Amino acid sequence: PKQFNVSADLAAYPRDEERDCELLRERGVEAVFIPPVEEVYPGGHSSTVQVSGLTEHYEGAGRPGHFEGVATVLTILFLLVRPNSAIFGEKDFQQLRTVEKLVKDLRLDLEIIRGPLIREADGLALSSRNERLSTEGRTRALALSQALRLVRGNYESGSTGREELLAAGRAILEAQEGVRIEYLDVVSEKTLLPLDDASSEPSRVLLAATVEGVRLLDNIALFG
Repeated sequence: PKQFNVSADLAAYPRDEERDCELLRERGVEAVFIPPVEEVYPGGHSSTVQVSGLTEHYEGAGRPGHFEGVATVLTILFLLVRPNSAIFGEKDFQQLRTVEKLVKDLRLDLEIIRGPLIREADGLALSSRNERLSTEGRTRALALSQALRLVRGNYESGSTGREELLAAGRAILEAQEGVRIEYLDVVSEKTLLPLDDASSEPSRVLLAATVEGVRLLDNIALFG
């Protein structure tokens, strides 16, 4: 719950532990750790973990306290489980970078493995939140991946300026009825700060938009 600054978002978040466990069994997973909230945050819990520098913008700006919740619960889980490695998907790239920085700064003894962003056949970034979209909403949401592909296509054709690249992607999103852009930006993969020249260092386009009240995240690598 510390990750969700809006309680309604937590209440609406898709949960199906039985299905999750069955999918894991099919893949040979032998054990699952699903602690109740009161085990992770026992009565009187008041300590938090904050990762500065990567969390103030984008998701951090729109969801105050979100990354503090992420860093806190992950630190607790890492200390409880003591894993050798942990996999975090690239779909939520800001979260991935935050976790990498957390593990490095606190010298936690585990390896963070990047899981590639996986797309469904129509291009929509795979997410449990997609289940909350209607058929029409899902069609509208395809504008996200279309916009990102256009930005990368223009980059590969020689456009490297931030504003020029973003204008092309923004035009697709704004043309699609029912899609509300929260942010769209070209950033450094290392610092997550905006880049005026996308070719100056490894870069990525970050995108968040709302469709039918569902917040969707997506991104695409440009250079790197």
